[in-house]
Amino acid sequence: MADIRAMCAIGLRGQVGLNGRLPWEGNKGREYVADVARFFDMTRGAVLIAGPTTIASVPRFAYEDRTIVAIRSDMDPEAVLAQFPERVVYVGGGPPVWTAYAPYIRHWDITRLPYDGDADRWFDPVWLIAGGTGA
Repeated sequence: MADIRAMCAIGLRGQVGLNGRLPWEGNKGREYVADVARFFDMTRGAVLIAGPTTIASVPRFAYEDRTIVAIRSDMDPEAVLAQFPERVVYVGGGPPVWTAYAPYIRHWDITRLPYDGDADRWFDPVWLIAGGTGA
C-alpha cells in the first residue's frame, strides 16, 4: 500500500489560497523561499497528485525527479492511489483535493508562514481527523 502524505503551508489564520494561487505567491522572504525549496526536496522521488490548477504551477524541473499526476474530481481516490503501491504519494492541491483524499492521508506536514493577509481558501482541521481512515 502507498504511504499517503500531504504537505502544505498555511498563513497565520489558516489561509491556503487566494484566487486559485497561494496567497503569498512570489514573496521573496526567507521563510517563503525556504518553504518552496523544502517542498521540492521532500517530494523528490515521490508521486505528487494534485488538481490541474496546482499541476499547472509545477515548474518543469520538478518533473525530472518525481512522478506528477493531475487528478480530477470525478476520479475515485482509491483507484488513483492504487496505481502507486509501495510508493510515497503526496496529495497536493487545495481544499477540494484534500477533502476528497483526507481519509487516505496518514501524515500531514504543515508549515505555518508569517502571512496574515487576504485569502479565499482556508485549512480545515477536519482533514486531520479524517486522516488515515481510508484504504
